[in-house]
Amino acid sequence: MTGTTRDLQRARTRETLLNATIRCLVNYGYADTTTQRIQDEAGVSRGALLHHFGSKSELLVAAIHYIADMRMAHVTDVIGDLGDDPNGLRRMVEAVREAMAGPLFQAALELWTASRTNEELRAALVPAERRLGAAVREVFNAHVGIDDPQQARVAFESLMALVRGLEVTRNLRDDRTVDDLVLQDWIARVEQLRDAP
Repeated sequence: MTGTTRDLQRARTRETLLNATIRCLVNYGYADTTTQRIQDEAGVSRGALLHHFGSKSELLVAAIHYIADMRMAHVTDVIGDLGDDPNGLRRMVEAVREAMAGPLFQAALELWTASRTNEELRAALVPAERRLGAAVREVFNAHVGIDDPQQARVAFESLMALVRGLEVTRNLRDDRTVDDLVLQDWIARVEQLRDAP
């Protein structure tokens, strides 16, 4: 086996383990995500897991960065082609909403909660989330159209709080109509800020 083939196989195994970690966090929560469960979910040997990640903490730290990178790639893909689209604000809001929803966000949320009392996780999580937040804010600022920096900051923070809060409480509601109405209200308010002299 050549070095390149071996490198590709290592990269695939690493990615398989990280994706299995995400599934375990979503399906079992942080407390019940064990290295044995991850190994079983990934379909790899104990040796393969330990070759890539020497401990559960090391694996979860890598998962933090992997999840942040995947969420950012999603936002970039959706927003990258907005240009001067008259519906750009709405599309940007939907992209941010999608990035703060679904399995990747649910796995991140499990890690956020665990990092409250686990300093090693917190030390990895804070920079990864700040990097993600800065990138999302940059995209947001490019498409929100609010000239006043303070108003733009409040609009950004309120959007992030809204979409995160809606996702956190999603399992308490059967009807997502209210979620859509809340975001439509946010968009209408931001459009008023954009149109204000």
